[in-house]
Amino acid sequence: MPTRRQVLQAPAALAGATTYSTPAIDFTYSPLQWQTAYCFPDDPHKSLVDHRGALLCGHPGRKGIDYFPLIVEFTLLGMEDNHVTRQQLEAPGVPIVHTHVERPGGRFEIITFATNRAGEGRVDNVLITASARAVPILNLRTRGTVAVSGNSATLDAKPLLTANRPPRLRDTASGWQLQFPMEPQGGELLLRLPQQGQTVTATDGRALLEEARTWWKNWQPFAGGVEWDLPRPYMDFLTACARNILQARELRNGDLTFQVGPTCYRGLWVVDGHFILESARYLGYHEEAHKGLRTTWNYQRPDGALDAGGGPEHFKDAAIAMFSTVRQCELSQTWADFQQFLPNIRRAAGFLDSRRDPARHGLIVPGFADGGFTKGIEFTNTLWSLAGLQSAASAPGGGSLKPLSDGLRSGFDAAAKQEMLRHPSGFDYLPMVLKEDPAWQRSEWDRPRPQAAQWALSQAIFPGVVFAPDHPIVRGHIALMRSCTREDVPIETGWLPHEGLWTYNAGFAAHAALWAGDSEFASRVFHGFLNHASPLYCWREEQPLRGSLVSGYVGDMPHNWASAECVLYLRHMLALEDRQTLRLLSGLDDAISFRAPFRLANSPTRFGPIHLTLTPEGNGWTLAFRRGPGPAPAAVLLPASLGLSPFRAAKGAAAKPAGRAVSIDPAATEWSVRWGA
Repeated sequence: MPTRRQVLQAPAALAGATTYSTPAIDFTYSPLQWQTAYCFPDDPHKSLVDHRGALLCGHPGRKGIDYFPLIVEFTLLGMEDNHVTRQQLEAPGVPIVHTHVERPGGRFEIITFATNRAGEGRVDNVLITASARAVPILNLRTRGTVAVSGNSATLDAKPLLTANRPPRLRDTASGWQLQFPMEPQGGELLLRLPQQGQTVTATDGRALLEEARTWWKNWQPFAGGVEWDLPRPYMDFLTACARNILQARELRNGDLTFQVGPTCYRGLWVVDGHFILESARYLGYHEEAHKGLRTTWNYQRPDGALDAGGGPEHFKDAAIAMFSTVRQCELSQTWADFQQFLPNIRRAAGFLDSRRDPARHGLIVPGFADGGFTKGIEFTNTLWSLAGLQSAASAPGGGSLKPLSDGLRSGFDAAAKQEMLRHPSGFDYLPMVLKEDPAWQRSEWDRPRPQAAQWALSQAIFPGVVFAPDHPIVRGHIALMRSCTREDVPIETGWLPHEGLWTYNAGFAAHAALWAGDSEFASRVFHGFLNHASPLYCWREEQPLRGSLVSGYVGDMPHNWASAECVLYLRHMLALEDRQTLRLLSGLDDAISFRAPFRLANSPTRFGPIHLTLTPEGNGWTLAFRRGPGPAPAAVLLPASLGLSPFRAAKGAAAKPAGRAVSIDPAATEWSVRWGA
């Protein structure tokens, strides 16, 4: 597990700067309640283990975050309470969960893992070990009826679990309880919960555990020739996020679906899906991302709208599907999918045009904003439509969409000038809810926060690139995000308007700031986002600020838009596509102090696959770069300095100063550069 903040000695040759600090990646703001998936990739049986070691089983999806038909809690007989001392994964890529519990009279450990043996099927397994004589207890929270026969128990006459010793059953006022007396010297209790209604037998628990461990050790987070190598804190997150995304994925009605999470967001959300599909490409899952794009378009209605998880008034989904199609074509280096879906794209554009209100500058209103504001007169549907239409209109064969794109942009510009507000901190910003919306007349408790629903503006800034970096809307947005930053992330940006935070909204803000050139704020917010993960490398959608007495938990966990944001930022801090410019290493402000190699191989871009290796060398750094087949960028930019090391020389390509950057000849496909004294 990553250690707390370290202080490293700077190169001795750089007088006047004696020390610098690595970013603290130490789960400082981790939620105090969390849950972790331990199932296999594409597994339909998505049981979870919570922060206490309890199993959360059978969530059907699209219901509340606590809707688990079966919860299995583990404890011991005795007077004292359990004290969980720690919970950990065996490794970021090995979701075998160890929960360590102490009691005054001894310790016990709960090891949770999944198996899928040939001829047996999917089983959730729990191995409990105790350090002393003990009677483990399973408290079952269920609405059904439990019965025991021999070493097995049933729930409503269906197989529930099999153990390596017979239980005693109690019907308590608060549910069912199973007791398993152990040997005087302690011992092990194996519990097996079949997930397919099958009957299973107790077996050697340690052999089962080793089978699961071997399977996961052989699993690889990357595919398609893509390779990553990052300093350990980042590599741990990257590996875990790849696993989180694949564990949530599922084949639904024959369609491969990159799902947002295992519980209330078990399904397809078009906007979440865009970023998850892009991250899948960055991980090398090219064919799977292609299938995921087809799944997205399967949600299109005859009128051109896309009606997925966001609901029928999430009009922006029609534009986001366009944007996803263009991005997937850029990364695959073929426009076949764009041509195939061009009729769908045109229908989607027609739908968006039909939703414009001529009395309000042609904005796409009213609609569902999301991110802290429901239905009303808002900008989010228009902003994402600008990004989607602009992107599709510039694609091969998409020119017929340009008049609609231009007309919507003219209307937005006129409306935005009228809607800019002055913040108490002294800057102007664009709220996402228009002044005429009656929501502004609500009581202070219920009134929209200035930062509510700004997620769509973050994404219109990047990856949408709807504005220039110095546009007043961009400057105001970043100033607004700075003004509401607490615990190193913007707060009150979503459904928790009082002392709550939307964890991965930090990723949106970080990307917008990085693209706009504010790498210091981007780095702070990204690392704040990492520190809001659980120690098992996943995020709840929204959680309270530490010390809050008025906020709670909202949304799924593991939430895989969060996983995707982590993958995307790690790639973009190394290689960011800014229209036709390739910006390399622009996000390494704090990460550079790890003084460890960074490497990408076959990482897809709109300019073809890229390979880069950044290596510490003496007092400086060396970057080796190669670009595979693809259209040349218009410009390639590098930082004029890395940490305390100034740019020194390039080999294999011409280099020249470009403001605070260095420009490399974009026609060159293989070169190296050096920073240092």
